[in-house]
Amino acid sequence: MSTPQQLIQQKRQLRQQLRKKRRALSLRQQQLAGRQLAKVINLSFTFLKAQHIALYLANDGEIDPQYILKKAVKAGKHCYLPVLIADGKLGFSRYKPGDILTPNRFGIPEPKQRIWRPAKALDLVLMPLVGFDRHGGRLGMGGGFYDKTFEWIKTQPILSAPTLLGLAHSCQEVDRLELESWDIPLSAVATDKGFLSIK
Repeated sequence: MSTPQQLIQQKRQLRQQLRKKRRALSLRQQQLAGRQLAKVINLSFTFLKAQHIALYLANDGEIDPQYILKKAVKAGKHCYLPVLIADGKLGFSRYKPGDILTPNRFGIPEPKQRIWRPAKALDLVLMPLVGFDRHGGRLGMGGGFYDKTFEWIKTQPILSAPTLLGLAHSCQEVDRLELESWDIPLSAVATDKGFLSIK
């Protein structure tokens, strides 16, 4: 069993390795992966039934959900982007391609005009990640924003919670992630290679 300090160091090293791996993908590989991911997601029942979907704008080699966004908008679904708010949490603001964006303190674009949707009222949350395992473990960038935002899921009935779907390149899979008490497990993971339901 790792000490808390060792765990922090292990996560830091793994985060660096996996970020380097995804950034090494060429532009063509990234575009192809994004299209393949969209095919996987667009055929899933989870996506088809969802009306309010949170996603993200790709950054730092993350798999790009832009093709999913286009399909969702075309299907009349409402889409939202994460916005940094107080207490290290995220709010979700309505977004359509072409809306004006403004960078947050990390340089990540957020909608300038804020039309909020409570996290509890989302149907599907497409989450970026650095690494994942087949047990619902998610390694993020280290800020804990998604974990803090959805911490209520641990105490609320599962039927009232949105589906938390991690998006990743298949090369970001690891054997096992050691989870902390505050980590919120994923409902499922989708990659360019397929859809993985978490039991």
